[in-house]
Amino acid sequence: MRAFLISSALVAALATPALATETGAPAPLLSVEADAPAPLAQLVPLAADSAWTPRFAAAADELAAALRSRDEARWVPLLGGQWLAAEERARVAGLLRDGDSPFRHAFFSKGFANRAILGWSAPASLSADERSAIEAGQEAEALVCWSAGGAGGQWPATAADADNRADRPYACARIAYSIRGDTPTWRAFIEQPPA
Repeated sequence: MRAFLISSALVAALATPALATETGAPAPLLSVEADAPAPLAQLVPLAADSAWTPRFAAAADELAAALRSRDEARWVPLLGGQWLAAEERARVAGLLRDGDSPFRHAFFSKGFANRAILGWSAPASLSADERSAIEAGQEAEALVCWSAGGAGGQWPATAADADNRADRPYACARIAYSIRGDTPTWRAFIEQPPA
């Protein structure tokens, strides 16, 4: 019976003449209006009293030291180790060598390197219990950004701004942190603009 109903509906749909538009083309059955793009989540500094702040700070320090060394044996394991594609490895190595790279300015200039640890701002609609659950979670992500000397006050506003383009006054890495299991683990990702 069910198969008959489905077949009947299909026959009825195919037998119905398509509505024509002014151009003579059939009108679409579904709206073709594009949905408005969702606004990008704004980044905010991680709260100093967050349980995640010291974890991300330690990971950021380890990552910065490895990237400053330019030694692939030190930074590759932090960016995925054996799962880091050869193309991605070459891109990161290029960022560390390129004189116009934000990493070169942030890590190898004579000015003091500033650091910001940024998270995504939680929607105002979250209750206190929902915010506590996020804070008590076992996994979190943050963006860690560095800049040389005087550019310390300018940080990305959204994750899209953390793409490490040559004209950025900061260099960024996304760190995914997990405290599941016996040993806390984290992995860094360095976004790069399309070539």
